[in-house]
Amino acid sequence: MPEQVKLFNTLSRTVEVFKPIVDGRVSMYACGPTVYSFAHIGNLRTYIFEDLLRRVLAKAGYEVNHVMNITDVGHLQSDTDEGEDKMEVAARKQQKSPWEIAKFYEEAFFKDCKELNILMPDIICRATEHIQEMIAMVKTLEEKGFAYVVDGNVYYDTSKFPTYKDFGKLESSEDHSRVEKDERKRNPEDFVLWFSQSKYPNQIMKWESPWGIGFPGWHIECSAMAAKYLGEHFDIHTGGIDHIPVHHPNEIAQSEACFGCKWVNYWLHGEFLILDKGKMSKSLGGTLTVETLKENGFDPMHFRYLCLNAHYRSQLKFSYESLEAAKNAYETLKNKIQDWKSEKDSEITHDLLAKYKEEFLNAMFDDLNAPVAMSVLWTALRDDSMSSSAKLAFFNEANEVLGIMKDEQSEFLPKELEDLIKARETARKEKNWKLADEIRGKLLENGIIIKDRENGTDWFRK
Repeated sequence: MPEQVKLFNTLSRTVEVFKPIVDGRVSMYACGPTVYSFAHIGNLRTYIFEDLLRRVLAKAGYEVNHVMNITDVGHLQSDTDEGEDKMEVAARKQQKSPWEIAKFYEEAFFKDCKELNILMPDIICRATEHIQEMIAMVKTLEEKGFAYVVDGNVYYDTSKFPTYKDFGKLESSEDHSRVEKDERKRNPEDFVLWFSQSKYPNQIMKWESPWGIGFPGWHIECSAMAAKYLGEHFDIHTGGIDHIPVHHPNEIAQSEACFGCKWVNYWLHGEFLILDKGKMSKSLGGTLTVETLKENGFDPMHFRYLCLNAHYRSQLKFSYESLEAAKNAYETLKNKIQDWKSEKDSEITHDLLAKYKEEFLNAMFDDLNAPVAMSVLWTALRDDSMSSSAKLAFFNEANEVLGIMKDEQSEFLPKELEDLIKARETARKEKNWKLADEIRGKLLENGIIIKDRENGTDWFRK
């Protein structure tokens, strides 16, 4: 039987014991990126949290089916259905087609995920490939009386769903007061399920529908795709905290009206990353991305390490100073691992190993309490009564959950640097210490630190 995991459910605003619909299996949907630009590190913090959730559930013994959408049409500049489609805006600015924009930024997003050691979803579904599923869902809502049509635009009637405001804790229509008023709506909170060509005559991405040519609303995309791959009732839906006021209440309203049952059992949301703009404004000049971090001398894994030192439901204040501290701790850990691998002792202190493992997993199974788990990790690794083999064994198991070190096979050197290391080993064998020191210096310039062992040379990145 899987281990007991507790999760904070936005639906109830409480920490609950997780109970899957099907024993031993988890159906999990994550709101994916809108691929009109590079993901910024605030976006990526959410995907690190979702990756942590997936790893924790797997460690607890569950088989996880992780579905993520790609929004490549229909996400307007405002979540409340105003402004232009973000894909269209990006296409116009960059003088490319929306499909070219989507392909480029989707590839960039998954490249960032790989560099952050985020596991790929089991299923990736693109909005443009599921238009018929969305149309079918909108038709059902119209037939059941939850939707109405004005000028070819199909609106969801929130007055027909009495609990609409409960999830996002919306007190009144004042939440929509700053949004451009749409006279077609019966209620200010009503949202668009299908946009007509009459409302957006210049839209490039558009399809035939029972209501005329148009394109889907952003909210209907997630409902239709999640239902296709996970069914009309599934376990977990995740996203950023910014989805709580509008996007997720809309998903709940349209899905439960369409299917006639509870849609999702557990809703989990990651908090914001807050930028310390006062200190970084001169160096930023724009949005912080993975490439920005690399240009400033940081490995993307330093950012992942930083994220794991804050609880996913707590705001994380970002600064280059905090990232520098994370980098130093990460590299210290990396050096220790290299040392443990090279040491000869084979004795594992089983009692201590079991104690630290229990403390670590208790923290992670308690609503993904990564900061406490990281503290346990460092306590164990600094425990002089633990053998090197025990420390390495504990780290490897913790790393399955934290994902803070990539698999060895993913670490490689360019051939020219490998050749330098081999040349230095030859120089040392020939006792050409001057040449060996010169090569060490060249490697250091390329960010490679080496340690000489009895049976060869170990390397690791600075």
